[in-house]
Amino acid sequence: MADTGGERRAPASDRVRVRRGAIRAEYDRAAILEVLDAGLIAHVGVVTDSGPIVLPMAYGRTDDWLYLHGSAANAALRSAAGRDVCVTVTIVDGLVVGRSPFHNSMNYRGVVIRGTARSVDSRDEHMEALRLVSDHVVATWDTGRPPTELEIRKTMVIAVPLIEMSAKIRTGDPIDEAEDLDGPYWAGHVPIRSVWEAAVPAGDLPDGIDVPPAIESLDGRAV
Repeated sequence: MADTGGERRAPASDRVRVRRGAIRAEYDRAAILEVLDAGLIAHVGVVTDSGPIVLPMAYGRTDDWLYLHGSAANAALRSAAGRDVCVTVTIVDGLVVGRSPFHNSMNYRGVVIRGTARSVDSRDEHMEALRLVSDHVVATWDTGRPPTELEIRKTMVIAVPLIEMSAKIRTGDPIDEAEDLDGPYWAGHVPIRSVWEAAVPAGDLPDGIDVPPAIESLDGRAV
């Protein structure tokens, strides 16, 4: 999303204000949620009793909550409940090559969410959160085997409020020194495009079982 130089929204809190490269800050809620919808993996930072740790996790969302799930035996996930956490989602869209390596960069979309996580204990919310997380990755909740009660009990879900959050987005060319613009060195950017390929059936899959529509529809689609 290019900066238009127009009026910029204020961050929800000073904790998520973008200071370095502030011109790339995005505080518009719809724009932030768009990045979350495009991402696949969240890196979740939490301070545990044995020190800080950052773990990659799948996620899903509603308008108000970001849901993260993992094994109920996951010490970091258990530690997160009731504590302040930081969640980041990053999408790299390309390499930016400057005339000097000092001006090399990346084009990217990134979101930072901060807030107090809570354990999802309600049965209804727990089940809905599991569906949201699963379907955010690939929408096969309704076409696969339903989860068993044991699987559900062994899976913990935490929720982080979608309140304190901001995005930082970079697009376009390198920003080189004025004195270098007429020099002999190449400058530009190299887009990165991730695309889903055709599904490969499991080696032990019996004949006659069709690929679910949600998976078939991924073929050739950009990530």
